[in-house]
Amino acid sequence: MLRLSEVRQAVVLGAHPDDIEIGAGGLLLTLAAANPGVRVHYVLCTGTPDRHAEAMAAAAAFLPGAALTTSLHTLPDGRLPAHWAEVKRIVDDAAASRPELVLSPWTGDAHQDHRLIGELVPTAFRSALHLQYEIPKWDGDLGRPQLYVPLTDEVAAAKVAHLDTCFGSQRDRDWWTEETFRGLMRLRGIECRAPYAEAFHCAKATLRLTA
Repeated sequence: MLRLSEVRQAVVLGAHPDDIEIGAGGLLLTLAAANPGVRVHYVLCTGTPDRHAEAMAAAAAFLPGAALTTSLHTLPDGRLPAHWAEVKRIVDDAAASRPELVLSPWTGDAHQDHRLIGELVPTAFRSALHLQYEIPKWDGDLGRPQLYVPLTDEVAAAKVAHLDTCFGSQRDRDWWTEETFRGLMRLRGIECRAPYAEAFHCAKATLRLTA
């Protein structure tokens, strides 16, 4: 299993601004702390200039000290399957960096934009560890993930605070509350016997046995 301290290059992909941070903000904070200077390529498929500005503020907050590059696109929100070829090109371009770790939405996500990205990532990233994050939503699509990243109280609190600070445009949504984010982290923490955790789906991983 890949250790966070061994990650030199990571690619994180989201359909919309805030997807990455909701699903994997704690992992990003932990990665940045474990591996100062880690190279992270941050990719979004949709977004307006204002929403992209929020995402860039969030990337800086969740990845302090990282060597960050970005690829921000403006495909229509909610319509990514109709732009399959362009989404495929975005994912393929991101794979050129040959990362050890890739984060994307889950292939079982009920939102069509999320689901498409999750489905395309394995076609472009052949050898990286691919972790698929979960996003709570009205659809009630949370599944049974296989991999957990334990989080300390401090990291969980920082995640919630950064989400609220960086994504001000989302605060009027009825599901955007501290209880939503902290509650899911606490539930996943119970499942792996940690104070808090984020959980990920992992369809394939390589186990290397050494003497």
